[in-house]
Amino acid sequence: MPVATPPVDTVLESLAATVGPCDVSTFRGQTRVVVPLERALEAFRHLAAVGFDLLVDVTCVDYLDYRGAKHRYGLVYLLASTVTNQRLTVRLFADDPDPAVPSVTPIWRAADWLEREVWDLFGVRFDGHPDLRRLVMPEAFTAHPLRKDYPLQGRGERHNFPVLARDDG
Repeated sequence: MPVATPPVDTVLESLAATVGPCDVSTFRGQTRVVVPLERALEAFRHLAAVGFDLLVDVTCVDYLDYRGAKHRYGLVYLLASTVTNQRLTVRLFADDPDPAVPSVTPIWRAADWLEREVWDLFGVRFDGHPDLRRLVMPEAFTAHPLRKDYPLQGRGERHNFPVLARDDG
């Protein structure tokens, strides 16, 4: 039976007691928390245990050339409690040259394809993912097209694909 999630303030206090201080902000009734990358898996296990039983989405933001950004990639996890309908946004940050975060597939199976999509389009690796392979782009594609430094045209876009001959007859 699902666990009734306590109020968000109580959840954030218990999260801070578990993983240490976290940056918390609220905007229009939506609470966001930034978790340290090295304690991320512990934080997600705790949040699942207190009732956030649904992983709604995982996405990424590329902060390349963003004024004031301290990190290159921001991972965004949207969590929900199916019992109390509470929502929580959890953020992690990763950097080049090899951006990687822990996979949450052992906690929420829904993370499987969501993490694969972020890997495919942004190039952020999910350590511990059971099947981290391309989801949208072909396996032969070597780049990650949602990165801000991806070329919009020319070399890098289609240079490594075989040319298809068209029969005009």
